[in-house]
Amino acid sequence: MATKNNSQNNLRLDRRETKCSAFLCREKPDANQPVIFNPDFFVERLKHEHPQTFLDLVLSNITRLIDLPGEEFAQLTGESEPKVPSSSGFLRSFNFRKRKEKGLIFGAPLTEEGIAQIYQLIEYLSKNLHVEGLFRVPGHSLRQAALREMLNTAAEIDLETGDFHPNDAATLLKVYLGELPEPLLTHRHYHAHLKIGELTHFDEKGNKTNVPDKERQIEAFQLLFMLLPPTNRSLLKLLLDLLYHTARSQHMNKMSAINLATMFAPHIIWPKNVMASDLQGNIEKLNNGVAFLIRHSQKLFKAPVYIKEYARLFYTGSKTLQSNDDLTLSSGSKTGSIAAIKAPSPSPSMRSIAGETSSTGTIKPSDNQSYTESCLRELYMQVNSMPESAKKKKLIRQFEKQPDPTFSAETRTPFIKRHWRSRSAGGVIKRKAMGGQISAAKENGTLQRRGINCY
Repeated sequence: MATKNNSQNNLRLDRRETKCSAFLCREKPDANQPVIFNPDFFVERLKHEHPQTFLDLVLSNITRLIDLPGEEFAQLTGESEPKVPSSSGFLRSFNFRKRKEKGLIFGAPLTEEGIAQIYQLIEYLSKNLHVEGLFRVPGHSLRQAALREMLNTAAEIDLETGDFHPNDAATLLKVYLGELPEPLLTHRHYHAHLKIGELTHFDEKGNKTNVPDKERQIEAFQLLFMLLPPTNRSLLKLLLDLLYHTARSQHMNKMSAINLATMFAPHIIWPKNVMASDLQGNIEKLNNGVAFLIRHSQKLFKAPVYIKEYARLFYTGSKTLQSNDDLTLSSGSKTGSIAAIKAPSPSPSMRSIAGETSSTGTIKPSDNQSYTESCLRELYMQVNSMPESAKKKKLIRQFEKQPDPTFSAETRTPFIKRHWRSRSAGGVIKRKAMGGQISAAKENGTLQRRGINCY
């Protein structure tokens, strides 16, 4: 009897330890490598110590990959409320009602305590991936009601006793996700997910093809997932890991990645309280997107290489990189290599400005100051070379609001025409580079002269 009790206590202890390490989603560092040299350590440190720098870094690279119009970008950043499809008829479920009772798991906002309870279902299901029709065949309603009540009261459940069937746990997991106040992938990210699904390869002539660009899609999802709330990211990782291994066992359970995506897309990415007809033909795109997440889940929760390298250099590298981070990062690298964060050598026009004194005797600025000013002027010229549009006028107004005559009407001449991805890159560069420019100019008292004589 004592042996049996000790065995049960050890089982519960192991389960508690597993829950803590799993739902927090902290990847274990290499045992032979000190944590200080782990690139992920610097990414997490940057995220918590310099959240605005981290946000600008991730957003600038997201907009390099996908084109988000101003309103959709504002929704992604939280500057405006998300606008997603809403129900035009009878609601698909009555489970949207908010539950106000304290301690409830189902229908309550996502918390770490809730994830710890739901992890009991995930852990149980991971041991029963052989069940045919898992997640498709519904469980028994009475058993589900009993199991739901136990989870809601934060009870620790021993699902190994045989009182419940894997289909009961599978159905209840979908119900839990469906009753969250907001989709697991959030309303703010809805439009970004649709755009990522449209990333395809280009042919030799630069024309868009129908062949998905999987590498760019994986990179975009890695960046997007870094913007998720911590609890959403934790539960999403647990869920996708479970579905990934379920799909790998499809020879037994007959559930492929697309079958699982069809089951879970309405619960994790569909806007709340909508019917299929409200999604305007995006159902297939959403299902394929979730299937992609399942197939590539083992890669999606790692930061891109250039993000890791930037975070490392932010703390251990030169001050030049820290002051010119977004100028180099916004140009990006399609391969996602470390070279994406190395500062490019100045162009001939930039070198002439940095190395010469103006004919009127203006004091020679520092190399970093000249480089910043030159990049800003080049960026302003690019905006002026854009076709006339409301978007162009808005960008011009943003530049002209700054108390620096560098961006005057006299400078509006064609320079280098490049593709403008979105307003976000301009905002990032302007905030980062112009702040140092204005403060240095005020200190030296030469703002007006430098704006007039730099050309």
